[in-house]
Amino acid sequence: MAAAQQLGLQSNDFELFDLPQRFELDASALSQRWKALQAQTHPDNFATGSSAEQRLAMQWSVRVNEAYQRLRQPLTRAAYLCELRGVAIDAESNTAMPHAFLMQQMMLREELDEARGDAQALQALADTAAATKREWLQAVAQALDVDADTAAAAGAVRALMFIDRVVKDINQQLDDAA
Repeated sequence: MAAAQQLGLQSNDFELFDLPQRFELDASALSQRWKALQAQTHPDNFATGSSAEQRLAMQWSVRVNEAYQRLRQPLTRAAYLCELRGVAIDAESNTAMPHAFLMQQMMLREELDEARGDAQALQALADTAAATKREWLQAVAQALDVDADTAAAAGAVRALMFIDRVVKDINQQLDDAA
């Protein structure tokens, strides 16, 4: 736990995992670093320690796992990067989206209603939604890692949140149709 403690519980997730603050991450490096940190901080390693050591190990284990979950998911990683760079996503209060995007989302929702129970139509819609999601993920990567335009990235993250919900709904209907 010594290496982790040098950073402190308040270190940001990228510092904790010794990774660059970028949207595009090496998933293998993230996973390897998580395993190494877990090996250092897992509470089972401190079962015979004092109650203070056990509590600290539990705090570190929780901190490491939360950071790992945040960094391994592209949407949460992007939102976290925006916040680190001073731009809050404010998804609950900032739902303003471009008109064309909202129209696209409405059309996807209508197509989803029409495709209900039709596995072939649902699969086609899932493919379309997945392609849209990939495009927005690329936009986030461009905004964060290349353009350093955190405001644009935050807007793209909010769009991804909409798209992610549609993808989940489509997948749920695909599961129901199977």
